[in-house]
Amino acid sequence: MNNLPDFPWDRLEPYKERALAHPDGIVDLSVGTPVDPVPQLVQDALTGAADSPGYPLTHGTKALREAAAGWLARRHGVTVDPRDVLPLIGSKEFVAWLPTYLGARRVVFPELAYPTYDVGARLAGAAGTASDSTLALGPEKVDLIWVNSPGNPTGRVLPAEHLRKVVAWARERGAVVASDECYIELGWEERPVSILHPDVCGGSHEGLLAVHSLSKRSNLAGYRAGFVTGDPALVKRLLEIRKHAGMLMPQPVQAAMTVALGDDQHADLQRERYAGRRALLRPALEKAGWSIDHSTAGLYFWATNGQSAWDQVGKLSEIGILVAPGEFYGSAGGRHIRVALTATDERIGAAVRRLQ
Repeated sequence: MNNLPDFPWDRLEPYKERALAHPDGIVDLSVGTPVDPVPQLVQDALTGAADSPGYPLTHGTKALREAAAGWLARRHGVTVDPRDVLPLIGSKEFVAWLPTYLGARRVVFPELAYPTYDVGARLAGAAGTASDSTLALGPEKVDLIWVNSPGNPTGRVLPAEHLRKVVAWARERGAVVASDECYIELGWEERPVSILHPDVCGGSHEGLLAVHSLSKRSNLAGYRAGFVTGDPALVKRLLEIRKHAGMLMPQPVQAAMTVALGDDQHADLQRERYAGRRALLRPALEKAGWSIDHSTAGLYFWATNGQSAWDQVGKLSEIGILVAPGEFYGSAGGRHIRVALTATDERIGAAVRRLQ
């Protein structure tokens, strides 16, 4: 484990303490954890399946797989066979272990990215390369390419044309493309497209995996509910490995996830909540001297006032607002901060007043 990166989150502690000292309390916009209630129909499904004494299926119930396939078709124009859906115990564990599952020796991930892509490569003993351009990768063989759209931390949406080029490049070289699409239902100024959409993949899912999460869509971060789908041969291989590794989603969570995927009303309501918070916070940040880059989708503002990331974190902590420095997501983020929308309406309102 000596090759794992340093995790500098403890560097935020002094700024958190300063923000906590604000008379009206801290507004924590540093971590994108949901704060709104789990939909009641999902809670009911969870408790209704509480008497589940047997081992759950690694492949998930037929109802769960059909619900996932139905959601993809209904909301994103993607057709998959329910047999090619594989439940995940939250998408993060899959991001961390996919390079190991694939036996990857070289993994490529975005220049500004969720740190777990890098961690996954290191856990597998693979070489990790941060790059947004396949042209910069050179002749060395690549086994796995991660794309993330909408992106974390930037909120950037990759257009279908760009994704098509990545898919074509990977297929020519026998690489797997894994697309982290956990924010796909939160497009604001642009509509995100799945790697599995016909406009991107030409109707074939060969060599492709799409990873989805219900943490943001349905406030199920505490349930650990996600799934992967795509290339039938890859999914079958992953299923066999995960069976032996004991990666089983608990049956009550499977029941809850099935109901959540089948209901769009609660997801639309949650989207409206985030839209309202976004509409309040963005102009307040801009009037206070920050510009917003990308951020056309997802749950964050990728913001800068031109100073170093840590100077910006410090400035906001003085008025009781805690944000994440951009360098946590790569060296290219040294002059940006990531500002999360995952705070209650009351706390977002407090942030707006303080920025004024």
